[in-house]
Amino acid sequence: MALIELQNVSKRFNCHVAVDNLSLRVEPGEIYAFLGPNGAGKTTTIKMMVGLLKPDAGTVRVCGHAMGLDGKLAKAQIAYVPDQPFLYNKLTGREFLQFVGRMYGMTPARIAEQIAVLARRLPLGDWLDQYSESYSHGMKQRVVLASAMLHEPKVLIVDEPMVGLDPIAARVVKGLFRDVRAAGGAVFLSTHTLDTAEDLADRIGIINHSRLIVEGTLAELKARTGQHDRLEEIFMKVLEEASEDPV
Repeated sequence: MALIELQNVSKRFNCHVAVDNLSLRVEPGEIYAFLGPNGAGKTTTIKMMVGLLKPDAGTVRVCGHAMGLDGKLAKAQIAYVPDQPFLYNKLTGREFLQFVGRMYGMTPARIAEQIAVLARRLPLGDWLDQYSESYSHGMKQRVVLASAMLHEPKVLIVDEPMVGLDPIAARVVKGLFRDVRAAGGAVFLSTHTLDTAEDLADRIGIINHSRLIVEGTLAELKARTGQHDRLEEIFMKVLEEASEDPV
């Protein structure tokens, strides 16, 4: 069973088609990188995956549960990290993590155990007990990532997770994504940082003008485009070919 499955999903905002007849699957033990230029439909797709937007057509399933029909069961399996980290300014990082843990029904003892593990792993240091209004963007990102990992999600959906992270923290975050994969979970990663996608992804999908135009492993994309160097060259080649296709 795919952990994420979109079947013929479309979303329109007035006259603008944001996502057009999109189908994809993310399997257990897989990191899927979702790439595309600004405005291609990446964030709209993610918001439909996590239940923040309702598709106009098609179905979204997470761990076999249809978002919208079994939305609560689907969301219980998800951790979502948006491109702009949000925290409550008058809560400390620890208080925010405790709040998130309670929302997921975790026991106080389990919450404390997980906070200790993640605070060492990311690391959060003394900032954990400071008000979040004093945090840098990178520290906010670390705490939001810790909140996502707190309940050990089966499905991790992340939108530009490396923005604002220093190289040490970015390396740790990559390790967390690999841990989810190793545990049989799925990571859906939307990013403009192509080096990150190249380093992590088992499969890559490229969306442009609301449509998924190519999908496959890095080796398959190299073979398809005749590009045998970096993902950046493959990405540019795919977009160039798509722009030449008749509409």
